[in-house]
Amino acid sequence: MATHRSCALWSYCGPRWSWVMRCCRLPGFRSSWPRGSLGARHLSQEKRETETHFGFETVSEEEKGGKVYHVFESVAKKYDVMNDMMSLGIHRIWKDLLLSKMHPFPGTQLLDVAGGTGDIAFRFLNYVQAQHKGKQKRQLRAQQNLSWEEIAKKYQSEDDPLGGSRVVVCDINKEMLKIGKQKARAQGHKAGLAWVLGDAEELPFDDDKFDVYTIAFGIRNVTHIDQALQEAHRVLKPGGRFLCLEFSQVNNPLISRLYDLYSFQVIPVLGEVIAGDWRSYQYLVESIRQFPSQEEFKEMIEDAGFEKVTYESLTSGIVAIHSGFKL
Repeated sequence: MATHRSCALWSYCGPRWSWVMRCCRLPGFRSSWPRGSLGARHLSQEKRETETHFGFETVSEEEKGGKVYHVFESVAKKYDVMNDMMSLGIHRIWKDLLLSKMHPFPGTQLLDVAGGTGDIAFRFLNYVQAQHKGKQKRQLRAQQNLSWEEIAKKYQSEDDPLGGSRVVVCDINKEMLKIGKQKARAQGHKAGLAWVLGDAEELPFDDDKFDVYTIAFGIRNVTHIDQALQEAHRVLKPGGRFLCLEFSQVNNPLISRLYDLYSFQVIPVLGEVIAGDWRSYQYLVESIRQFPSQEEFKEMIEDAGFEKVTYESLTSGIVAIHSGFKL
């Protein structure tokens, strides 16, 4: 799809974007609505196909989108604080490991989906800036005959401290993006950073645009995970990399029991005390249990067209990093 997709249209459509895209065949937009005769389907089969889960609750696909939107709209202001409280700060280590595995180089074009509050984007910018500075120092050390004035001029003439790297944060939720922008200003992040309101299932970007696609703790909230994976594959350049950090299946029985106890008995209480929202954090806990296992998710990534798909379980499988390439 070479035609650019309108972010303004998305803003108008809001959380009902996926429904609109299926019902309205707009010029330059692809439709994912299954072709074929509706009359040939049994009503019971049709009902199953339009139902999905919202945590442990069964809802319609259209209803799930609105419910998930409301969850993150509700928790946005306390999202980062709750991440620290729920994971005892370990989520920071997981995200650092994701960047270490990515190992971006100066010039990398990153798309971070469901990245509203900017945690991955800010880590990326800090990482590539450090890489660029290190490269610059190595080049200067190699030039032994430079005077102090010449060295100073080289530093002063540096126009782009990121070496051409850019990150686009794409999120479906306006409130999450709002918090991310506030954090960016507070941390002094300006260059190489853009914020886009958009749906993981219908990304408003051209084909073959990004070097790396990341999604951290977001893909389990997508109604059609397979469609989101196909979109990730579409917007990546040939040779581009997909990286997903997500809660997964604990592989130690004892830790699994303790984890379940903590998840269902403690996290919703923390949500009520800190964020004033028990129900949203009850959903987040339940959504983790509904997400596919490491192997199942690996197969889904492969089905979307990715190759050399691998995963690494962290903290006994509480989370996993999946990686795949568009070749």
